[in-house]
Amino acid sequence: METYTAMRHFADSWGLLAMTVFFLGVVLFTLRPGAKKAAEQAATIPLKED
Repeated sequence: METYTAMRHFADSWGLLAMTVFFLGVVLFTLRPGAKKAAEQAATIPLKED
């Protein structure tokens, strides 16, 4: 099997599943209940003066 064909087959099957699971994990991580305080602190970093 040619390398390109093998990589294409992987991307069409397991690669898509892996990217979907990763995307859902990131969305759930950012929308978890304790994330609001951390997001607010990160949003004010550029406005802080040293």
